[in-house]
Formats: sequence, C-alpha cells, structure tokens
Amino acid sequence: MAATLSHASYSANFASSLSKTTVSRPSRFSPSFKVYTFLRWTVKPLNSTFTPHAQRAITTITHATSTPSSIPSDTSTKTFHGLCYVVGDNIDTDQIIPAEYLTLVPSNPAEYEKLGSYALIGLPSSYATRFIEPNETKTKYSIVIGGANFGCGSSREHAPVALGAAGAKAVVAESYARIFFRNSVATGEVYPLESEVRICEECRTGDVVTIELGESRLINHTTGKEYKLKPIGDAGPVIEAGGIFAYARKTGMIPSQSK
Repeated sequence: MAATLSHASYSANFASSLSKTTVSRPSRFSPSFKVYTFLRWTVKPLNSTFTPHAQRAITTITHATSTPSSIPSDTSTKTFHGLCYVVGDNIDTDQIIPAEYLTLVPSNPAEYEKLGSYALIGLPSSYATRFIEPNETKTKYSIVIGGANFGCGSSREHAPVALGAAGAKAVVAESYARIFFRNSVATGEVYPLESEVRICEECRTGDVVTIELGESRLINHTTGKEYKLKPIGDAGPVIEAGGIFAYARKTGMIPSQSK
C-alpha cells in the first residue's frame, strides 16, 4: 500500500454449472461412472454502502445490521504534536528492526514493549542521536521524518509495529516501499504520511512539529515553516480503528470477538 493506500479490490459472485457426462466403461470396470465438470464461471461486481476514493474503489460486503458508516471515520480533527526524528533515504526494515529481534511476539505485552525498545536500532553509527536512548524502552520522538523509499527491504510487519511500540505516532516520508505502507495500515500502529517535498532536508532531529491530518499539513514550530502532506484517504479510518481486523469487526465485515 505510495501516497494513498492501494485499494483496488473487487468482490465477485462466481457462478458455475455442472454437467453430467456419461463415460463408457472399460470392460473391467462397472457399467458407467459420472464425471462432473465445470463449464464456465462469470464475475459479477457487487454493490456496497462503502464509499471509497473515486479512482480506487473497494467493494465490500457487510452484515445487514452494520455498515462502515456506523463507526466514526472522520480524522479531520486528529493531530500529532511532539519532537521529530529525521532520517534519510532508503531506510530499510533491517534498520528499523533487525532480524535478530523478530522472534519477539507483538501479541505478548512484555515482548511488544521490548520490540519497541529496539526500533531503529539498526541505523548506522552516523546517526549520532539515537531514536531510543540507552536503558529506555520508549522514544521521545513521536514523529519520524524520512526521505524516499522508507521501509524498503523485507516484508516484515514487525517494522511498523516496532515504531508504534516505541511510541511513534506517524511517519512522514517522501515515498514508501509499498509493503511497509500496507503493513502500517494493516497493523494500525503508525500513520504513513507522504510529503510533497523533501521535508527530511529541511527539518532536524529534535524540531517541534505538529501534524494536522484534516488539513494534511505538517507545521515545524522550530523553523516556522509549514508543509503540505498528501491526504491519508481511506486508510485513515482503518488505522484509527487499530488495524484492518479491528476495522473489519467494527464495520461488521467479520464477527466481533467473543467476550
């Protein structure tokens, strides 16, 4: 999942008909046997109450008693404020969370916190300021600002989870590796926001910044500059809900977990 989440998927009805074909028997078998064969299938798009981007529509099937409109999906008032941590281009998943820590299980609260303590530990020594200070488990930088191709490398979903577990709320980058963007939305750990310019060259680690999702902008209070961000779009409500499964439960796409 680029500026907005890649939402092009379709629901379809698959209709097939069976024909019974009688096959003459070889002399040593029973009189006859029937073979069922699929003759054809058709694809028929379904309608839905979900209203996505005009160019990247998702058609979903929801339970009759619940629709996506039944939960708040407005992120227009959501803001993030805090210190930013600035990195460069091509920050890969090995730098975000090295493979040796992938044995930690995020569903275990203690291991989730430990995973966060290793976020961005793979950055080279040229980064004099570390994302997480020694003997700490949380970062003081709630916003990560990166360059192009942020999150490239392997498909490990531990990468956005580690950032979220460390205390980061959003990443603002010039561009993303698609798999990192998708994992960020699917896990609901961080907002992957795209900038229209190379903010990473104009901000410094430790600058005080605010992100206003509704206005799609980043304000650097240290320098006094403002930057336009690309809208998060339909990915916003999914992240706000806590990830794709939490969103699906709230919208009735899948049954809620039994209490």
